[in-house]
Amino acid sequence: MSLYTRFTAHLDAVLDALEAEGTLPAGLNRKPVTVEPPRDPSHGDLATNAAMVLAKPAGTNPRALADAIVTKLQALDEVESAAIAGPGFINLTLTDPTWRAELAAIHADADDYGQSGIGQGVTVNVEYVSANPTGPMHMGHCRGAVVGDALATLLEYAGHKVTREYYINDAGGQVDVLARSAHIRYREALGEDVTIPEGLYPGDYLVPVGQALAAEYGDKFVGAPESDWLVTFRSFAVAQMMDLIRADLALLGIHHDIFSSEAELQAAGKPEQAEAWLRAHDLVYDGVLEAPKGELPDDWEPVELPLFRSTKFGDDQDRPIKKSNGSWTYFGADMAYHYQKAQSADQLIDIWGADHAGTVKRIQAAVAALTEGKARFDVKLIQMVRLLRDGEPVKMSKRAGNFVTLADVVQEVGKDVVRFTMLTRKADAQMDFDFAKVVEASKDNPVFYVQYAHARIASLGRRAEEAGIVLPAPDLSLLGTAELAIVKLAAQFPRVVEGSALAREPHRVAFYLNDLASAFHGWWNMGNDDPRARVILADDPALTATRLFLAQGIGQIIRNGLALMGVAALTEMQ
Repeated sequence: MSLYTRFTAHLDAVLDALEAEGTLPAGLNRKPVTVEPPRDPSHGDLATNAAMVLAKPAGTNPRALADAIVTKLQALDEVESAAIAGPGFINLTLTDPTWRAELAAIHADADDYGQSGIGQGVTVNVEYVSANPTGPMHMGHCRGAVVGDALATLLEYAGHKVTREYYINDAGGQVDVLARSAHIRYREALGEDVTIPEGLYPGDYLVPVGQALAAEYGDKFVGAPESDWLVTFRSFAVAQMMDLIRADLALLGIHHDIFSSEAELQAAGKPEQAEAWLRAHDLVYDGVLEAPKGELPDDWEPVELPLFRSTKFGDDQDRPIKKSNGSWTYFGADMAYHYQKAQSADQLIDIWGADHAGTVKRIQAAVAALTEGKARFDVKLIQMVRLLRDGEPVKMSKRAGNFVTLADVVQEVGKDVVRFTMLTRKADAQMDFDFAKVVEASKDNPVFYVQYAHARIASLGRRAEEAGIVLPAPDLSLLGTAELAIVKLAAQFPRVVEGSALAREPHRVAFYLNDLASAFHGWWNMGNDDPRARVILADDPALTATRLFLAQGIGQIIRNGLALMGVAALTEMQ
């Protein structure tokens, strides 16, 4: 149990006692009550709004209620003082032994410090990447891949059961284009001098696919009509591309539990099943879409289509699930896919590119309908990453075949740099990725700054050993005000984990680690001005052991946080 969880329990016990005494009426909603660090550290260590949010429903004065709460909180052994601020906020200052005990807890819990049970075993399906299987991963996919993977890890750490899923869009026209492009490369592999027609994929990544097809089928399909080879080449090329995509994702340390195929979904009749369920609940009807606003296109004519009643769930218009030719719309197939996912998960999370923002409302409506509102469904929109080199844009174009691949970037700057950088901004904020800046050894580069803090901490044990210092057991009473301030920041890690998981925002962990690294570097630098403030003191083994114990506790928090991000904690900087 974290310190913040423990004090929430203390506060609940106080409120229970006030109910028993008749000071508070029973049954008040306590969900709005918080226990958190005060905005101004000079106000204390913890703050609660309990009196402010409970006074009105209790029919009492906030300060009068705060006074009753403070009286009971002051009786706790861990509380040094409790004070009322403003109209009824309560600030607590905890005893130094409480913070020393928290540092000991960090060491005792080690890799488990910060883990939470708030997920209560709830099953969450996180679908991320899901790029069309038409080529290797490029940097347009990278950010969503990292955010999705870090979020999945974070949710697991917070007590959820997580399924990582990749949806293969292998039923659309783009995979037919892939098959035709592979056929060109197949003929090339058999010695033909080819030109890539406009509209096909020209990338060299299809050369090995063509060679593999030639080895498999010889010249069987060279002059054959498209109808003879399209399905075969499509399946073969998609399988090859998915192998390439898995290899690219593995470079980032990303592995999915499930790869779901849109083609297999449709072959299994899942869209028909979803439509039947919706019709049985009067949520799909046959109707005609409203005419487009403004001047009508020459080829527009009213056509009766099966329409999903998405307006019933907040959408601005009902949506067709089939086209006029009887094939499924993208929305219709996607609706069935989410129906399938919801049958084995309590909650769904999709990681989408920001260019899909316009379809969020309709798929949320579909999930709400198909699960009868029982499944929480979140869509996290990811803004694109602008690639720069020394401030100049790096151009990329997937169709032209000269895009910058994810593999290229990882090879140049490393997996950890890519992953950490992708989490240094909120996912829906635009990001610049400058090849020069992300490897810069400066405090302005959070990747370096956090890893350097951990490397510094790792060096301390080596330096103490090299100095021949015989270390006694740490005496935590030797920790001063500066040291305890860092412990207080470190103790916020479990709270950051829970807040990040609840908000589904893994970037908060990166922000926190940067703050913790900054506090550590500031403490370290005190030794530059005052030699007695250094961690390693050859003439004072007791103080050395205690400060080293603190530093190692901070190192543990950094390792735990970096693990959530999928980033290694370096022990030496190159």
